This record gives sequence, C-alpha cells and structure tokens, in this order.
Amino acid sequence: MSRLLEFVFYRLLKWEILGEFPESEKQYVIIAAPHTSWLDFPLGLLVRSIKKKNIYFVGKKSLFRKPYGTLFRWLGGFPIDRSKSNNTVEFLKHKFKENPNFILAMSPEGTRQKVKNWKTGFYYVAKGAGVPVVKVALDFKNRKILIDQPFFLTKNIESDLKTIRQFFNGISGRFHNLS
Repeated sequence: MSRLLEFVFYRLLKWEILGEFPESEKQYVIIAAPHTSWLDFPLGLLVRSIKKKNIYFVGKKSLFRKPYGTLFRWLGGFPIDRSKSNNTVEFLKHKFKENPNFILAMSPEGTRQKVKNWKTGFYYVAKGAGVPVVKVALDFKNRKILIDQPFFLTKNIESDLKTIRQFFNGISGRFHNLS
C-alpha cells in the first residue's frame, strides 16, 4: 500500500516533500498552512502515510457527524466545537500526557477561509504540553510540502508567532496566498 500511495503522490500528482518530521522528538504540534481547500486533508493523509507517522488532527464538529464521523475518528480526528468554549486546549494537552508518542496537526487559521489573524490554540496547546511546533507548508503553486525543524516556544508569544509566520511567507495555498 505504501508504494501505491507514493506512486500516487510523487508520480501521478507530481508533488514532492522537502524536509523530514523530527525523529528526535516523540511529541509535537504540527501546524499545516495555508488551509484553503478540502484537498488539504487528503494531501495531509498522503504525507502522513508516506512518512509513516501516526498523526492525529482536529476538525470542526460538523465533520464528525454521520455519515463521516466514524471515518474521521478512525483516521485520528478529534471534533472541535468552535461555537462555545469547551476547554479544547486542556483536552488536547491531556492527550499529550496520555500518549508519549502523540503528534497533533492543526490549522493555525482554524478555517479554510482567508483570515488576517491566526487562531492561537496551537500555540497554547504546544506551550501547555511542553512540546515544540513543527511547521508544514502546503505549497500548491510549486506542488511541495515543506517540513521545517521543530520550533521550541519561548516566553514571548508575539516574537514566537512572528518567527513561525515567517516560514509561511510566499506560500501559495490552493486558493490564495498566506502572506
């Protein structure tokens, strides 16, 4: 199956992956951006399978209703109800405590729409769990997935977010640029 997925990703779709997920870190938060299309999800699943990483993810609650809810949970998803405060950060921090090999993927935009400001949930999850952030760019223009080295958060959220955001400058999502 792995060879088939690699054939689809590299040969048929003509994408490439630059960089590697860290082997030295067993837990981290992946932020994948820009998130502009439903195609980002199957692309992420392909990368996860090719790189042989067990990566969990969060998604809006409506994705987890019938008939697809069981599938999304089986794939490693956790539903997020964005309409109210549910202590999502605490819930996800707890997942890191439960699983010594927990890797979580999140979209910093929190939606497929173009946003001016990112949501900071990924930051507080990583900070609270004491894990680094791994930046992953989905560059549709160049058909490249760019995986950066782990970024260890400091005590300065503004500086950290500025540094993190710089990695994505000039990256083109399926429907718009992130910068």
